Amino acid sequence: MKRLKVYLIIGIFFTHISGTLFHFLYEWSNYNTIVGFFMPVNESIWEHMKLVFFPMLLYSLIIIPRLKNSWSCIVSSMLAGTLLCTVLIPVIFYTGTGIIGKHSLLLDIGTFVLSILIAFYTIYRLTISCRMENYSFLLYTIICIFLICFMRFAYYPPNIGLFADPPLRLFVSVL
Repeated sequence: MKRLKVYLIIGIFFTHISGTLFHFLYEWSNYNTIVGFFMPVNESIWEHMKLVFFPMLLYSLIIIPRLKNSWSCIVSSMLAGTLLCTVLIPVIFYTGTGIIGKHSLLLDIGTFVLSILIAFYTIYRLTISCRMENYSFLLYTIICIFLICFMRFAYYPPNIGLFADPPLRLFVSVL
């Protein structure tokens, strides 16, 4: 149990640090098209979902081989946690923005942090309970759909609010 907790705490820090770095990597790569498939290409909420999706998938590749023998449900738990974290980004952001009535940099940061904490707590609970084990195929399928959508919509986004680059004036307000 202690080993699982240690790996999940490391995962929290890994996701925070790599997600933060991923925010800037597209620009640092001189706007490389391939990098843009995996890193945010603009400031839309959709693109910011990549900041947790890809770091958590990457961490899954690290943690699963190390824990699969001891915790057989770690695969389904990591997949479920990755999806939960990814979906929490727009849910928390739009809920918070709706409540306070404006965009805030603190809300952006809080959304990122809270999503990761909730996801890793959920991963812990699901790993112990194995409640998602019967849904592994569905989880893999949804992860693949998200992966395809992130790559497709990086350069060809639908014309709806989730994919819109917010106006610059929104980034000035702070709580």
